[in-house]
Amino acid sequence: MSQMPATASSGAGGHDARIVGLIGTGHFLSHFYMLCLAPLFPVWQAEFEVSYATLGLSVALMSATTALLQTPVGFWVDRYGARPFLVGGTLLMALSVAGMAFAPSYWVVLGLAVLSGIGNSVIHPADYAIMAGSVSKGFMGRAFALHAFTGNLGFAAAPPVIALLLTGMDWRMALLTVGLLGLPVVAAILAQTSVLQDQAKPAKQAEGPAGHALLFSRPMLLFFAFFLLSSVAGSGIQSWLVTVLGQLWGTPVLAASAALTAYMAGTTGGNLIGGWIADKSKRNLYALVTVLTLLAMAVLLLLGLVKLPETVLLVVAVVGGLALGISRTPRDVMLKEACPPGEIGKVFGFVSSSLPLGSAIAPVPMGLLIDLGHPGLVLPVVAGLLGLSLLCAGGAQESARAERAAAPAPAE
Repeated sequence: MSQMPATASSGAGGHDARIVGLIGTGHFLSHFYMLCLAPLFPVWQAEFEVSYATLGLSVALMSATTALLQTPVGFWVDRYGARPFLVGGTLLMALSVAGMAFAPSYWVVLGLAVLSGIGNSVIHPADYAIMAGSVSKGFMGRAFALHAFTGNLGFAAAPPVIALLLTGMDWRMALLTVGLLGLPVVAAILAQTSVLQDQAKPAKQAEGPAGHALLFSRPMLLFFAFFLLSSVAGSGIQSWLVTVLGQLWGTPVLAASAALTAYMAGTTGGNLIGGWIADKSKRNLYALVTVLTLLAMAVLLLLGLVKLPETVLLVVAVVGGLALGISRTPRDVMLKEACPPGEIGKVFGFVSSSLPLGSAIAPVPMGLLIDLGHPGLVLPVVAGLLGLSLLCAGGAQESARAERAAAPAPAE
């Protein structure tokens, strides 16, 4: 397999952009399809006469299937190559969503949601394996950042796009339209598949028990905990910031919502900044993550302890979002650097499955704190979770470094 040069030239930069464009478009669709069902709930409730709890099963099943299958798919990606899984997964997602347009009952919708989750499960392991093999080393941080950005863009685009389509067509035609949009993406990936190189593999690939031992090694379990705690904290902020500001300080819903929007804008923009920084400061990634996370913790404690004027509230929220957003790409690069050669699919499949898990864990216990009359504890708890995530990150990096030092040198 040909490898990209370590130093990106202008030609390599164009090649890198092409790779990220192809991978990022599929990642956009992956996240878009995850959120395109929720805006249909009011229509489905009337059409299928099911409860809102039952409607929520469609999103829950899609997310759970994705999370559960990412790790086994990662093993297959490492063994057989990422490209066929990327093409097949993207096609299955698109056809499953398009197929919902013809569903005679809601139970068929649920079955298709599971199929879409199966397709979605290939995206993270396949994307990271391809980026590791195709993108030049000097552009890797920015590639990871742009990859994350396209996913966030898919989340942001889904609700307004579906709402806009519903103004001019019924829900079946809306789903058919967005589902069929995936077909040109699949065609583009197939047409340019020659530029999507798989990750480099060692002479002897770790499989079976050896591969599972890697996932349950100390570094990978600590990385899993690092990502999980970060996700729980992020979900806590997104779910409860508006409510907490209102109950603690009487912040109007509009102002509190604006603060949440400012925070989200900061995380999204920070992600792109973090990719550039990660490419420029390879040796100090953990120190960078530490400083940024401590800054975010300080912002959360400030929001929870001090009533701020609305203008200042927006500025502080943006700063907190930027700090966490910038830290995310160095976090991903740290994980990549800890991966043994040829193992990126299973590692990223396993560790990134913690992200939807964290999002599912956070809302209920933090909501319980508010129900018990302790809204002032929510943001300090979130800050504490971020602090714990830092300890896990440091332990993961030290353990990975120790294992690399103890490993025998590869044969020439």
